[in-house]
Amino acid sequence: MENLLPPIPTKRYFTISEVSNLCGVKPHVLRYWEQEFTQLRPMKRRGNRRYYQRHEVQLIRKIRQLLYDQGFTIIGARNKLQEFVQIEADKQFDSDEIAGEWKMQAQPRKNVSQHASPEDVALSVDAVFEEAGSLISSVTPPLLKLVRHELMEIRDLLGPSP
Repeated sequence: MENLLPPIPTKRYFTISEVSNLCGVKPHVLRYWEQEFTQLRPMKRRGNRRYYQRHEVQLIRKIRQLLYDQGFTIIGARNKLQEFVQIEADKQFDSDEIAGEWKMQAQPRKNVSQHASPEDVALSVDAVFEEAGSLISSVTPPLLKLVRHELMEIRDLLGPSP
């Protein structure tokens, strides 16, 4: 059923009517889901107008899929979403832990003295390349996936390219 939904445009904020059209859910249902699902918190501005971000639109589509396509109750969908949140938090923790180890390994080294011999400089350069090789090999796929995801989010925030 999700294949029948239109693609989410690359913009930063969506009104409730836009989200309603993107997710195939009426606005009053979206307002009700805000009360039932604590993860769903659109930004509110003047006159209590709601502005949803891309991740919230994706969350609404997930809620819709759980309720309408998979037949979960509100409580069941809430519990299932909590499981998804926990899994994502675990992935984030693992990625942060890996990134922290990588940063620790990438500490700057002492500069070579201006009075160093050419042999010392050559040894220092070799050591730098050797260390860079070990750092690159220690980068794991989850870290690369995290970096790619963040870069894609930045690209989406910047809007379409000319």
